Parts: sequence; structure tokens; C-alpha cells
Amino acid sequence: MIYLKSFKLSPHTARNPNAYPYNVFRKITGEVFVFKNITVLYGNNGSGKSTLLNLMANKLNISGAEELTNNGYNTYPTDYMMECSYSLGEMMSDGESDQIPANSQYIKSEDILYEIKKIQQEAVLKEGYLYQHSKLGYTKENLEMLKDSSKMYKEIEIRKFANEKYSNGETSMQIFDEYLAPDGLFLLDEPETSLSPTNQILLAEEINKLARFFNCQFIIATHSPFMLGTLDTKIYNLDAPLLRTDSWTELENVRYFYDFFRERKSEFE
Repeated sequence: MIYLKSFKLSPHTARNPNAYPYNVFRKITGEVFVFKNITVLYGNNGSGKSTLLNLMANKLNISGAEELTNNGYNTYPTDYMMECSYSLGEMMSDGESDQIPANSQYIKSEDILYEIKKIQQEAVLKEGYLYQHSKLGYTKENLEMLKDSSKMYKEIEIRKFANEKYSNGETSMQIFDEYLAPDGLFLLDEPETSLSPTNQILLAEEINKLARFFNCQFIIATHSPFMLGTLDTKIYNLDAPLLRTDSWTELENVRYFYDFFRERKSEFE
């Protein structure tokens, strides 16, 4: 499903060559990104892929995965935001929609790390425990009695053990499983963070399935060769001097991995 069909960057430049985000997109001022069911924004650090996701999330008013963080989105000059534009899908018969789904999410790598940290904090576990009992009909008086009780202490210890027995990567996969639901537009910033190559491939395969069968659209910032090689995707190479798409085997980071293992081929044989 195509919800966001295209996104056009501001066609203007700034007098100050260091003005943000004009400086980030100076090579591709006014360029238009045209999206598929899955589109990757590839580039090394500083290429602008995360900034572009931030910009789209702001322009489309798509909420982050963790709305209670203090990070928020990057702040852009009002003029720059006004000068950017986008188009939504039009033809339902062609697998498009002119509405951004309500459950759409902008999920950053720091959001995932924050979630991992959060579930490991005892205070949060206690809060969740009390919240669950309030949903079961416990009165304020009952909840006060439950606080710091031996029953609560034992339950929190059990939950802490359950959380700590999973690695960060396993927890990340659980979080993605919760957030990536059918009928949504998802902006993912470096989702491979904390994931092993095996889990990166599993996540990419799940994204392929959601895009193909469950009316999802993904715009992903990544330079993971494992995800790039698994995703059924269109890849914008933000390291190039001009805006262009490349196959995954042409990308610098992927070639680096290829050369690294090719030079050590004899060690595997």
C-alpha cells in the first residue's frame, strides 16, 4: 500500500552555508523522493537520512513510537517546513490511499533503546503492576495497601528476572512485533540497532511480509547490508553527489563487507 507517494525538499537555499537543515540537503535542494511500499534511505553518518525522516515525520504529523520522551523532533525553521511538500496516494485500485493511517509511527533507534532501558527499571515495573491492578478494579485504598507489600515485591522480582533474561536484541524484536501492525505507514530510523545479523534478516523478512500482505508502507534509514540485501526495496543513495537510486550491491558499505570477507575467503575454507 502506498500512503506517502512523494516528498519534495525545499527548493531554496540559505545565505548561511551552515544553516540547518539547508546545509544537510545542499546537494539535493528541491529534489523529489518517490516512494514504493518499501523505500530505503541509505547513507553514511551525516548523509541526512535521519534528518529526512525527522522532516517527514514533522510535516506529516506522525507521532514517535515513544511519545513521552523528552527528545522530540528536531526543530526546523518555519520557512523550510513550509517550502517542503508531499503527495499522498490517489488510486485505491492501484494499491494507494489518500489517508495517513492513524496507527502510523516514526520509530527511532533511540526510541528502541529507551524502551529497553525502561522495561528494566524497577520503578516502571512497579507502576505497571499497580496500573494493572487498577484496571482490575482495585480502589485507591487497595492500591495504597499493595504498594511496598511483600506480594508486590515478589512479583516485581519475578518481572525483573523475566526482563533481564532477554538480550537487547530479543527485546528489540519484541518491541517491533508490538509496534509494526497492519495498515500503517512506518518511518524507521536504523532499526538494526542492537540486532544480530540473523535478527536483522528476520526483521527485514517481516517488513517484506507486512508490506506485501498487510497494507503497510515503510520508509527506512539504514546502512545494514543484511537488511539492504533482504528487503524488497527501492534504495536512495544519499552518499551520491546527486539524488539517485542504486542496487544494494553497488553501495559503499555493502562493498566494504564484500571486500572484507573476500580477502579472508581462505580462512573459511
